[in-house]
Amino acid sequence: MFISIPARTSDCVERIVVDPLRAVVQVAYRKGSIYEYTHVSRRAIANLLLNRNMSLGFWVNDALLPFNSKTRLIGECTVLNALHASDMPITDAEPKAYVYC
Repeated sequence: MFISIPARTSDCVERIVVDPLRAVVQVAYRKGSIYEYTHVSRRAIANLLLNRNMSLGFWVNDALLPFNSKTRLIGECTVLNALHASDMPITDAEPKAYVYC
């Protein structure tokens, strides 16, 4: 079950939806790319949900992209087949393109 994060200030992130039970996050960047990250720290997801003043871009840079993050170490980053952030969450069973983010 995905939860949509309310719009916040961010220059790089347009929209984020999270699934805390499965530890999955989908991120739509302002440049148009939409990615799905797996094995995201549930503590980081809870922090994002509870801290309403946190920038979405700051959270992505802190929780998803560092070389020592849980997502980078054991998770996957995939490009989703969607054109717009309004299409999120993407839950179709179509194959996704795996990329190393």
